[in-house]
Amino acid sequence: MTDYAVVLTRRYQGKEWTTVGGEYTDILWHSEGTKPSKSVLDGLWASVQQEIADEPAAKLAAKQAVLDKLGLTADEVTALLG
Repeated sequence: MTDYAVVLTRRYQGKEWTTVGGEYTDILWHSEGTKPSKSVLDGLWASVQQEIADEPAAKLAAKQAVLDKLGLTADEVTALLG
C-alpha cells in the first residue's frame, strides 16, 4: 500500500498539504494547482521505496569518498578521534 505522506514529502517538496489518515482521499491539498492523482502517487511509490532502501549505501559511499580524498581509512579516523 502506498504511503502517500512519504511520496508527497519526497516528490513534492515545497508543496503544502496535510493528511488526516493513510488514504488518498485523506490528503488535503493546500498548494496552488491540483492535488496529484492517486495513480501518479501510486506510480511514484516504487521509486520512493527504492530511494529509501538505497540511502544507507549512499551515505556509506559518501563517507568512503571523503576518506579516500583524505587518504585515510575508517580505522585511522577512529584512532584520531579517540
